[in-house]
Amino acid sequence: MPTLPLLPTSLVGSYAQPDWLIDRAKLAGRFPPRVRAKELWRVAPEFLAQAQDDATLLAITAQEDAGLDVLTDGEIRRESYSNHFATALDGVDVDNPGSALDRSGHPNPVPRITGPIARPRPIQVDDLRFLRAATDHTIKMTVPGPFTMSQQAQDDHYGDPEAAAMAYAAVVNAEVRDLFAAGADVVQIDEPYMQARPEAARAYGLAALDAALDGVTGTTAVHICFGYAAIIHERPEGYSFLPELAGSPVQQISIETAQSGLDLGVLRDLTDKTIILGVLDLSDPAVETAETVAGRARRALELLPPEQVVLAPDCGLKYLPRDAAEGKMRALAAGAALLRAELA
Repeated sequence: MPTLPLLPTSLVGSYAQPDWLIDRAKLAGRFPPRVRAKELWRVAPEFLAQAQDDATLLAITAQEDAGLDVLTDGEIRRESYSNHFATALDGVDVDNPGSALDRSGHPNPVPRITGPIARPRPIQVDDLRFLRAATDHTIKMTVPGPFTMSQQAQDDHYGDPEAAAMAYAAVVNAEVRDLFAAGADVVQIDEPYMQARPEAARAYGLAALDAALDGVTGTTAVHICFGYAAIIHERPEGYSFLPELAGSPVQQISIETAQSGLDLGVLRDLTDKTIILGVLDLSDPAVETAETVAGRARRALELLPPEQVVLAPDCGLKYLPRDAAEGKMRALAAGAALLRAELA
């Protein structure tokens, strides 16, 4: 892994997909899909994989050109952060979906668990290898978390929410191990539903996350957010589930602070973790100045040494216009450079 600078910069996961690849109006006009949503793609099925590869290369180049230090594949091949993985598993019926409440309280079609959850093959390893071949930067791959996937499913098999979450944990564990074996530098597990459903997260979600990380060697991260700004508009001033991660084996915790103006006192409970600090507000397509980015980061530097901070957007850039996403990435890199100069 290349040596990273102080205050390295990274996406949380997704980048804005091109309009020629996906119908962005349809994407924005619905809740994030939990089952397959093939109707979103603009490219004919026989050309889709090639188009997704081309768009992924554009996303990688955009991150490099903006000056980011840790690169993702932009999640360009995914209709949502979770359904790409969740619908590739055995034991779920995606053709006859069930229903579950989204974090907004609205019902959404979801995979229906009809048998033992299993991973028939590595799901994202080819995507990871494509990313590794395209850049010499540090690379990160994101995987939906076991608790979140269990909340985004209708369980007609296990009859026990904890059992379902632990079954998802086993397949995530196998995937994370394979991603590191294939060359990932960082693997991030996305667990937004820990914030949305903190009581269940405390009851069994944390144990499922620990099981997903069991025996894993490599730099791991977990992302917990308040939902996409394009869909969930109200932001609380604090997390309902975060200090609980202090005892987790995960090394990095990704939180959002820009849109919410988050009370950063919670970082006092996480002093042994690296914090992936969200400093780009994704509710507004206007591009921040470098000073705005730096100012948001300085709040965290009052509580943590810079060696324990990574700078990032609040969440995925998926719903932003591409020019806004590109501008915000450049502002992120410029803000980091400003801070490094101050700390030198």
